[in-house]
Amino acid sequence: MDVGDVPGPNRSPLHFEGDFFGTYAEDELEWPVEFDDGGDAGDMGNALTDEEDSDDDRDGAYDKWEPPLVPSAHNAHEEDDDEHDDTQDQHTSDTQEPDARHGVEQRLREHEQIPIVIHYPDQQAGQPIDLTKQSSNATYHARLNDSGATNVYAPFASKLDWEMARWAKLRGPSSTAFSELVSIEGFSDTIGLSFKNARELNKIIDNELPGRPKFKREQIVIANEAFDVYYRDIIECIRSLFSDPNFADFLVFAPERHYADEDETVRLYHEMHTGKWWWNSQKLLDREHPGATIIPVLISSDKTQVTMFRNKTAYPVYMTIGNIPKEIRRKPSRQAHVLIAYLPTTRLEHVTNKASRCRMLANLYHACVGRVLAPLAAAGINGVNMRSGDGAMRRCHPLFACFAGDYPEQVLVTGVKTTQCPSCDVPLDELGLAAGAANYQPRNLDAVLDALGALDEGGLAFVRACAEAGIKPIVHPCWEELPFVNIFKSITPDILHQLYQGLVKHILAWLSEACGGAEIDARCRHLPPNHHIRHFMKGITTLSRVSGTEHGQICRFLLGIIIDIRLPDNMSSARLLRAVRGLLDFLYLAQYPCHSSKTLTYLDEALDLFHDNKDIFIDLGICNSFNLPKLHFALHYTHMIRMYGTTDNYNTEYTERLHIDLAKDAYRSTNHKNKFAQMTTWLERREKNFRHEKYIQWRLTGPTHHPHHRSQPPEMSFRRIQTMTKHPSVKAVKLDKIVDEYGAMYFRESLAHYVAKATLPANTTVTPQQLEDRAANVYLPFQTLPVFHKVKWVSVDVHGHGDAPVTLDSVHAHPGLPKPFASDSVASRFDTAFINDGTGGPLGIKGYRIGQVRVMFSIPPKALSILFPPTVRPPKHLAYVEWFTALHAPDQNHGLCKVSVKTVLKGYRIRRALASAQRIASIIPISNIHRSAHLIPRFGPTAPREWSSANVLDECRTFFVNPYLDRHSFVTLR
Repeated sequence: MDVGDVPGPNRSPLHFEGDFFGTYAEDELEWPVEFDDGGDAGDMGNALTDEEDSDDDRDGAYDKWEPPLVPSAHNAHEEDDDEHDDTQDQHTSDTQEPDARHGVEQRLREHEQIPIVIHYPDQQAGQPIDLTKQSSNATYHARLNDSGATNVYAPFASKLDWEMARWAKLRGPSSTAFSELVSIEGFSDTIGLSFKNARELNKIIDNELPGRPKFKREQIVIANEAFDVYYRDIIECIRSLFSDPNFADFLVFAPERHYADEDETVRLYHEMHTGKWWWNSQKLLDREHPGATIIPVLISSDKTQVTMFRNKTAYPVYMTIGNIPKEIRRKPSRQAHVLIAYLPTTRLEHVTNKASRCRMLANLYHACVGRVLAPLAAAGINGVNMRSGDGAMRRCHPLFACFAGDYPEQVLVTGVKTTQCPSCDVPLDELGLAAGAANYQPRNLDAVLDALGALDEGGLAFVRACAEAGIKPIVHPCWEELPFVNIFKSITPDILHQLYQGLVKHILAWLSEACGGAEIDARCRHLPPNHHIRHFMKGITTLSRVSGTEHGQICRFLLGIIIDIRLPDNMSSARLLRAVRGLLDFLYLAQYPCHSSKTLTYLDEALDLFHDNKDIFIDLGICNSFNLPKLHFALHYTHMIRMYGTTDNYNTEYTERLHIDLAKDAYRSTNHKNKFAQMTTWLERREKNFRHEKYIQWRLTGPTHHPHHRSQPPEMSFRRIQTMTKHPSVKAVKLDKIVDEYGAMYFRESLAHYVAKATLPANTTVTPQQLEDRAANVYLPFQTLPVFHKVKWVSVDVHGHGDAPVTLDSVHAHPGLPKPFASDSVASRFDTAFINDGTGGPLGIKGYRIGQVRVMFSIPPKALSILFPPTVRPPKHLAYVEWFTALHAPDQNHGLCKVSVKTVLKGYRIRRALASAQRIASIIPISNIHRSAHLIPRFGPTAPREWSSANVLDECRTFFVNPYLDRHSFVTLR
């Protein structure tokens, strides 16, 4: 990749001014009639047509918008006793001004590197108890045979031997196919393999490679019926994570409080150790066992299908620890989650009574999970000596911290009844009420434990006691004996199932009925392309089995496509827009990787905005009530974030992804007979290969340290690197083709004006007419230019976790490419982007304008010496951009900014009003392109059917700037 003139994270973009004709006073311009100031319409129910649009563009045509060329060489569950407890922040239902919100988020960004950190008062917390260190890699080396002393790849004979074994177990074919391959005459001897078939390879892995704990098989008897559960020793699984050398430099051992200001009034929440649970649990442990190192244990369970047909299922239970940073935990490739059990998948279909069957399934679940979690009871209180990856010994107390799962799993693990909230005692008819209207309290754990104790009094007394306590009659729930656990306060928010697969699914159905499925689908087809937007060319209302990922993609444009849409009986859409806006804002705010006590108030306000306007769906006759447990649980989000950190600490999307590697792939490796025994064996061998790979890397390169790593808030400045391809997409494009096919109508004039301005002597002031005269004398010594069709932005590994760069954003500019078959043809695409005028900051829209990129190019090296003096070095990459008007203030209902096509009449310089208007354009450095922008057309009551995704940017005149592309656009535009 070529970064050329691309600015680094700390470099400012070039400041530029003037359009391609120069800089003019207002009285020199003649504007189309539709750009006269006509006031602003307030009734969103009666949509304005393009002719009635009140865009005031007079502020933009003579703005200073040409880039000057800069001569440069290179371009626990009790209340935290925090004296500044943020729960006392005043809660207001008024929506915060964007500038105020950007100020709050700017403070998050400023302190992402060095927050104000308050350490836990007892300095012994999390400290080693033995200064003697023995790294986990050294321990692993000692467990290998003596051959490992000289042979790095032992027990394999050579590097090739190891690579073949690794490929066979992680990427290769079935065992039978692999055995057939290596049994080919002469194959093994030619490449020097130490194994002749898959059986011999498995024997080496099973007997000679150390690994994570082995699975055990045990029978659980429920109602005189035995069920098999496959599980591991959870303490040893925790030890394997805690001692993993890849995590050694990133582990956190003690709680902290992080603040965004020196007065310690704005508290930050991000990693798990910044929440109140860890601090409170440390205080409780210190009463009996000072100097403890808490290991927060996060558990997740979820039944999943492992086949497309025949309804075969697996019921995995996953475990991870909160000491590992969430950025590492969320990546399956880092193996920071451990599969600790496969639970029985029986449905007990032979039990005909439904109530009995449900009770038996609940008791079976708790009996199995209780067996898995049982070692935590003693270890949590007394502690277990463990060495971390760097070899330091600590007295560790693994404590059950929280449970992540979908709603059925939450109901199952807490024992509450379906349709009830698993965390509080809210009445069923108040599930849909806002925070101030609903009457609820946290569930009483003491009352529940007393009811569970009634088991000794007989079955009938036990059932009645449990009913009075509000839970099902479960014999010894899995959490009953665990220390410092209140299961009802350990249920975490579930972004995937509660929001994407829950509330968003409901809102889509309601909007389809309110607005009409055909109209919504038509608008989906007419959206312009963007890096972040998936085009649903068949619409979204007829989709079936929609995944959470697809719901997330729909949320990126949902609000924009319903603006101006006609409701039944011409009802005003103001409340509808505010309700959808509130829900989407809540969805995006809930996924912030770092929250402050201030941004949490915005989270509550967004939910209040939905509740204040949700009755529009009742008035439209779409629904009768909003008594949904998933909607009610949204009220608990702010409290849970304060307790356990942000929602990406316990997002079920991560464990859903683990199903592929640890359940579905494991099942495919079996012969479908005695499947769980084969699945666990396959998993053990897979883990041993991963561990041996880390060991070999250590032997070859030595230990990798991150001495300057410290716990800090996640990346909130959205640092990214702009990159261009090393070679152009097309080496030579004729200037006439740039004008005709790329649509850069005034390309020659714009480039001449750019050169004229760039070659002005320093500190020289000229009039617009003088600059025009200079541009008229510029000769372009070329007829073709190298053209680039894409610029992209890639991620930066800010925290040094070893993450590979990924593409975060891109802007395309290329003409169409016809093919013999229409399905193979490529439509033309000229994306829109935010462009920095030199004064734009990291947040907010001040200093940014939106332009449509028509062509990205470089000036040939031979022409540079002709066009520019030796003292001037122009940027390597330039772009021809057509401008839109300045962003209007956000609408009070939908909150989106509005822009229009920025035009001037042909021949306006001699004040002749011709019939058509032309777009205002400029040449700018590509480094001034900040990111892509997505514009949603103003469709009006009915979307014009002649529009298409390819031509809508040319056919439509007024657009809304989409703030829901990603988190960066949301923070910037909201």
